[in-house]
Amino acid sequence: MTRTIRFDGNTAHAGGGATRCPDCTDGLGKPRPVRPGSWRDRIRQRPGLASLYRIAVFMGGLLFVLLGFALSVLPGPLTIPPVLVGLWVWSTEFDWARRFFATFRRKARDTWRHAKHHPVSSAAVTLGGLAAAGAVFWAVGHYHLIDRATGALGF
Repeated sequence: MTRTIRFDGNTAHAGGGATRCPDCTDGLGKPRPVRPGSWRDRIRQRPGLASLYRIAVFMGGLLFVLLGFALSVLPGPLTIPPVLVGLWVWSTEFDWARRFFATFRRKARDTWRHAKHHPVSSAAVTLGGLAAAGAVFWAVGHYHLIDRATGALGF
């Protein structure tokens, strides 16, 4: 059964996938609901400012997501925090990002709960991953794999 939620005259189906906002002309999807009288409500009452604000939020989130992907060439988990910050920035304005971020938060909580209930296996997996990463770094340095790869490619 699909529930229908009404907000400001727009109809959305709860739990039913993506909905199309007939009033959204910027291509960024339906805006996230706000409290009446809040500063975001005052921004949304001015159409030009509302579009500019939505574009600025989108570009700010995109900057963090792209930074996270750019950091993916470095070793370690450096790519995760900027991507999460970008997703959080998007979730402050866009309903699709809020749903995605809520799903991510729920899965992170479930994973943390599982790790707390199974500390031995969680520690074994973590230590095994760190040992594998250490072995890769050792092999790259010991066998000069980067120098060999750049030489083979002619750089």
